[in-house]
Amino acid sequence: MSQATLLITGAANRIGAETCQLFHRSGFNIALHYRNSHEAAQQIADELNAIRAGSVLLLQAELSDTAQVEQLAESTLQHFGRIDVLINNASSFYPTPVDQMTEQQWDELFASNAKAPLFLAKACSPSLKAQQGCIINLIDIYAEQPLSDHPIYCMAKAANRAMVKSLAVELGPEVRVNGIAPGAIMWPEHDMAQSAQQTIIDATALKRSGQAHDIAETALFLASQAGYISGQIINVDGGRTLQC
Repeated sequence: MSQATLLITGAANRIGAETCQLFHRSGFNIALHYRNSHEAAQQIADELNAIRAGSVLLLQAELSDTAQVEQLAESTLQHFGRIDVLINNASSFYPTPVDQMTEQQWDELFASNAKAPLFLAKACSPSLKAQQGCIINLIDIYAEQPLSDHPIYCMAKAANRAMVKSLAVELGPEVRVNGIAPGAIMWPEHDMAQSAQQTIIDATALKRSGQAHDIAETALFLASQAGYISGQIINVDGGRTLQC
């Protein structure tokens, strides 16, 4: 019997890389998608394949291209023969103030945060149904409580949040669909002032930032231990949405 397989997008760095490593330690084969970060993705693949030969497949794709999105599922099935878990992790994130935003920004932010996850779920759904598998979308607490100067990103994540609930209905009972909404887990890759970071931390109940492993462990829980959870979004935010 072949091993369970995880297909994860945007997994060369940060939360995606941590999730790959945790699922691999838990016995999964990994189909690791990346966009531009080939060197980082190759390093992860080499390390994990050294532990278990042939257990990681690298897949490069531009998620704004639906044909390439569909090819991710096809290539994973050709290589591993099954898809048990799909994690839609890839995400573009940057400010789009209303007086400066463009249609191109709309297209880019919705492509990675809403369109690609939906069409990848569609492409994976036959195998996910056959394996009684699950989909996990990485959302954001800002899908419900918008972040200033980021209207398009927040709208795209809100669409992703609605997708979780819609697909849970559409793909059940065979496939469970859930989401994870991170809070202050990892700071944006563009500069953020220390004072701004501290303001965010002070708004949490736990008074500290989280780590990538907090998200990875939540994903593994949803994939392997949450057989009666579907259509839910788990906030992993240190209690920030409590507005303490």
